[in-house]
Amino acid sequence: MTAIALALIAGAVVGLTLGALGGGGSVLAVPALMYLLGFSLSAATTASLIIVAATSATALYAHARDGHVAWKAGSLFAAAGIAPAYLAGAAAGRVPEAALTSAFSAIAVLAAVRMSRPSSSRPPERIQPGKAVGAGAGLGAVTGFLGVGGGFLAVPALVSVLGLAMRRAVGTSLLVITVNSFAALAARTGTGDGLDWGLIGPFTGAAILGAWDGKRLSSKVSVNSLQKVFAGVLLVVAVFMLIDVIA
Repeated sequence: MTAIALALIAGAVVGLTLGALGGGGSVLAVPALMYLLGFSLSAATTASLIIVAATSATALYAHARDGHVAWKAGSLFAAAGIAPAYLAGAAAGRVPEAALTSAFSAIAVLAAVRMSRPSSSRPPERIQPGKAVGAGAGLGAVTGFLGVGGGFLAVPALVSVLGLAMRRAVGTSLLVITVNSFAALAARTGTGDGLDWGLIGPFTGAAILGAWDGKRLSSKVSVNSLQKVFAGVLLVVAVFMLIDVIA
């Protein structure tokens, strides 16, 4: 199978996940870019941010059109993550690749565990700025450092901290992911010399199309069921990356 075909398949899976679950796709994008397409970890995390930023922005439009985005709450979350995302993105280039891979694997395991648990909505509550800012800053740092959108953390945070219904949390998380990804990319400006745009382009295109399909899928299938399937796949990927680091 050619590299472009692999990029198209991987992109479709990443987009489908982002569109359906509001996050998680970026955690798959980095290992896909590394192990399927031969990117270094540094190039993979930067390319992942490009792919996730474009795909999340597209999926955000689809969810916003259906009224599933809490703009005020999401903007507060996103704004809190801009500076941490930028600073962590700048610092990531100074960390040894083995340490970054280990950290990424740990985050992937955390995402798998979190997504294997049922998600429940809470009644709407008044926004607590302190909690929202703290959670948003943490998500921004994860995005900048590891090149992941952080949606797998954003969705439960938006549900538990802000009391958003599950579908609104999924849509709102895409706003947070988009803003954080662009902030992290700004910190990595000039570090894209090793990027293969001939593969990133098809990957991104397939991800954007997949996000639209994911949006439709989320309206037909239980979000909790989708999360469990994704959690199993992600756990396998995380274990593979850990073994690769140890070996």
